[in-house]
Amino acid sequence: MTYVLQYLLLIFMVLCAIAVARTRDLLAAVIIFAAYSLIMAVLWQLLAAPDIAITEAALGAGVTTLLLVAAISKTRRQE
Repeated sequence: MTYVLQYLLLIFMVLCAIAVARTRDLLAAVIIFAAYSLIMAVLWQLLAAPDIAITEAALGAGVTTLLLVAAISKTRRQE
């Protein structure tokens, strides 16, 4: 059962990566990137690496997302 969940999360991660590369709206790209980071944190937890999972969740999904949203607020939203 765990392997099925891991494969589904991996597929969703690839779809998120493709969506980030293809979207023209920068805010949407940041939101999709945050989802990608959260999925990566869940995968690290499933792979029994809780220290890396916490770091990925805090830095990847938290701090990076806030910094990117702040940068977008200072510029135009569309690419």
